[in-house]
Amino acid sequence: MTITATSNDLKQRWDDLLRTEPKLRIRNAAQRLGVSEAELLATRLGDGVVRLKPEPRRILAEVPKLGRVMALTRNGSVVHERKGVYLAPSLGPGPVGLFVGDDIDLRIFWGPWAFAFAVTEPGKDAPRLSLQFFASDGEAVHKIYLTEASDAGAYADLVEAFRDADAPAELTVTPWPAEPAERPDAEADVEAFRAGWTGLKDTHDFYGLVRKHGLSRTQALRLAPSGGYAVRVADTAFRAVMTAAAERKIPIMVFVGNKGMIQIHTGPVERLMDVPEWFNVIDPDFNLHVKEADIVQSWIVRKPTVDGMVTALECFDRDGVQIVQVFGKRKPGLPEREEWRALVAEQEALLKLAAGA
Repeated sequence: MTITATSNDLKQRWDDLLRTEPKLRIRNAAQRLGVSEAELLATRLGDGVVRLKPEPRRILAEVPKLGRVMALTRNGSVVHERKGVYLAPSLGPGPVGLFVGDDIDLRIFWGPWAFAFAVTEPGKDAPRLSLQFFASDGEAVHKIYLTEASDAGAYADLVEAFRDADAPAELTVTPWPAEPAERPDAEADVEAFRAGWTGLKDTHDFYGLVRKHGLSRTQALRLAPSGGYAVRVADTAFRAVMTAAAERKIPIMVFVGNKGMIQIHTGPVERLMDVPEWFNVIDPDFNLHVKEADIVQSWIVRKPTVDGMVTALECFDRDGVQIVQVFGKRKPGLPEREEWRALVAEQEALLKLAAGA
């Protein structure tokens, strides 16, 4: 690669920053330097970083060959890490792709995906190898890290097969369009929206219902039908629900997403831990890191399905972006677990009072 003056300058600024803060993560460094993570990573091309062809469907189709890896999906407030094998891919020509396994469970929204890299970086005992995917604005949508149980040979073959020798030296990012401003409540057909909600047969149809009526997600919750379909609770709800689920050994589903990916953990959570600014799950196969101060709206949400009511806790940041949601473990065709339903109802009673609702 021929380093241009622009990328050379950015590389120098990053090096200078790392000299003063050697443990600074690349995402935080990018924010400090006023660039995207992908732009910063691209300054290391030829130095542990390989640009891959922008063919995420084909690359991901090869990922099952890597064996046991760690999948990482994050947004600005939550990091979701799950170990396992990528199984049962559905990566066809439609706008949504899937991996559906007991460990790695993903919903992929292809539209934003634009850049891919293979990255080698220093690790505690050995170099850390990963595949990293970014949206057109340079924000990370998904990363895959090799573990001790991964097939490093298959990784090397994948990198060589998808190495993009023709990629331009400079990485050009495009700002992602801003979400449209929320419409006034008075412009919504509230009664039709409520009728649609109470008539739901599948939780997946809720997203389409909200879009059909031109609502934001939090606006939809504010305009919910009466009778407990959406109840605002204190913003300590996430900690309270996770703690109770761990104490009672109730298996749950934790969804974390960004514009290009939703990653799901299904199973119990056990070891909860606080570090400054972050509430964490630190289990052998599942790690979750939540910046609690970013949670500014929390709702208990109920949706009818053909299998009965399904209950979730949804948490949002100051911009109304959903950053994490939690369900009880369930599969289509089976009703929601009574122990999960009871846990949520108990926390709802406690946290409505705490929120002054």
